[in-house]
Amino acid sequence: MDFAPLGGNQKARIVAPRCSVSSSRPASQPRFIQHKKEAFWFYRFLSIVYDHVINPGHWTEDMRDDALEPADLYDRRLKVVDVGGGTGFTTLGIIKHVDPENVTLLDQSAPLSRVTLKISPFLLTLSTDIIEYWPDPQRGIKEAYRVLRLGGRACLIGPVYPTFWLSRFFADMWMLFPKEEEYIDWFKKAGFNDVKLKRIGPKWYRGVRRHGLIMGCSVSGVKRESGDSPLQLGPKAEDVSKPVNPLSFFLRFLIGTIAAAYYVLVPIYMWLKDQIIPKGMPI
Repeated sequence: MDFAPLGGNQKARIVAPRCSVSSSRPASQPRFIQHKKEAFWFYRFLSIVYDHVINPGHWTEDMRDDALEPADLYDRRLKVVDVGGGTGFTTLGIIKHVDPENVTLLDQSAPLSRVTLKISPFLLTLSTDIIEYWPDPQRGIKEAYRVLRLGGRACLIGPVYPTFWLSRFFADMWMLFPKEEEYIDWFKKAGFNDVKLKRIGPKWYRGVRRHGLIMGCSVSGVKRESGDSPLQLGPKAEDVSKPVNPLSFFLRFLIGTIAAAYYVLVPIYMWLKDQIIPKGMPI
């Protein structure tokens, strides 16, 4: 276990060694399936088979339970907002510990930035497999801070950036794969304290992270000051009301989907290596 400095007296705990410092495309340059309209149609079809075809290779029940541990689901009366609930796979893990009536589920048609509340009722905001479709990740984490009560916790589960050159190529074409240090920096700037990052991954990867992971880490932070986030941001980078050129949309969607197919093959490749290479040897 090591610690990454956050400035001042704050520290972020990373439950694993640091990741590589390989360069990635800036978050301000959206990938082919990062605009909300492209992401909507991408998951419009993928969600039909997501839990049965995609999840077994990237997001297992064991991984889900491991990733939810930093969320500190200690009380069945805990008020939780699950942002980007999708098919409800992660929500099923939450309600093992929290009464269902205390969980508010938002999908991509109701982004967190549109949750208008006179008070901040939630003790936990949880976002799973959604940051990769945020053109401005910092804004989303700032909004998580806004809707939390004093002492509340935000937990974000998402992908991590690859270091292997071919995986980096497809990751940068498909969607946002943040680095571990980027997650920590975004939480810190939003005003969170006690920031922690826990690594997760399929068991058959044997800890290998060079190809990146669609579900690779669980990051959490605590709101220690009341009110809105101290971070001030400019206008939103993405305008979903702006008309999209149909040809451009189709080409971006097609290329992004091809890039996504690579990450369907990666867990199969890693599973085969796990079966062939003797245990205890690196893969």
